[in-house]
Amino acid sequence: MNAGYAAKTLPLLLAAVVSVSAARAQSASPDASVRQGIELVETGRCSAALPLLERGIPRITDKSLRYQGEMAEVRCAMAVDDRQTAADTLLRLGRESPGDPEVLYIQTHMFSQLAMRAAQELQEKDPASYQARRLQAESLESQGKEEEAAAIYRDILKDHPKVPGIHYRLGQIALAEAGDAGPTDAAQAEFEKELSVDPTNASAEFILGELARRKGDWNVAIQHFTQATHLDVGFSEAYLALGMSLAAAGRYADAKPPLEHYVQLEPDDPSGHYQLATADARTGDQAGARREMALQAQAAARAKATDTTQGHPVQQ
Repeated sequence: MNAGYAAKTLPLLLAAVVSVSAARAQSASPDASVRQGIELVETGRCSAALPLLERGIPRITDKSLRYQGEMAEVRCAMAVDDRQTAADTLLRLGRESPGDPEVLYIQTHMFSQLAMRAAQELQEKDPASYQARRLQAESLESQGKEEEAAAIYRDILKDHPKVPGIHYRLGQIALAEAGDAGPTDAAQAEFEKELSVDPTNASAEFILGELARRKGDWNVAIQHFTQATHLDVGFSEAYLALGMSLAAAGRYADAKPPLEHYVQLEPDDPSGHYQLATADARTGDQAGARREMALQAQAAARAKATDTTQGHPVQQ
């Protein structure tokens, strides 16, 4: 056979073989279709493999084969930059195999790659947008370059003063600069501005409550913590802080409901049980106080056992 002729026809023959194999797999059982798709993935033929996997996986009942097929589907989807399929499959794997170390590992890396691709696309398509500049500022923050990040945030606000979250980031930077003992007036001002832009920001309410609590201004702290719990009913730390602030203000009966809600949300936190036990005791509920102190001791023991196990792996 002429070498030039072979060089031209061999790719065509290979493509024909792949097409025939794919066609056969389409008419085969879902299991056979998925197995064929996995084989195609292993040889790098993702364009032909993805349709087979997408059609076959939802119809198979063999858990092991389904798992292998979904893993192959994720790799292929990332290879051809099909982000929707990759994300959907990663989430499905998480639901079907919760706690699986390999799934968690793959999710960590693949979602990181998806984020990087989206960020790169944003920078390429609209580098002057405030979203692109905000992403740049967040990256600088993560590198510890708060002053450079703050400059970009302030520049964004010049043209887009109503963008939610920017004053919040500036407030966080101001808190970091203040440290444990520095003045927090600048940070407080930024969080207040954030609420004027976005009144639904429960985190800003919470931090303003914390700043007031540090100063012993219980009424202001209670107001902010209460609002944070209204904005986010799952914000467990806000319930604890609200209960503690009410107790500090001598309002033990009022402190009990948020503390009771907190221990429901975070039953393994010893501090919640301790605070509730104190409120129970101060309101004359001695039985409740004893119960919560027992739960506090149990939670503390579990936490200690967990720390010991993590620090010193148990020998098999």
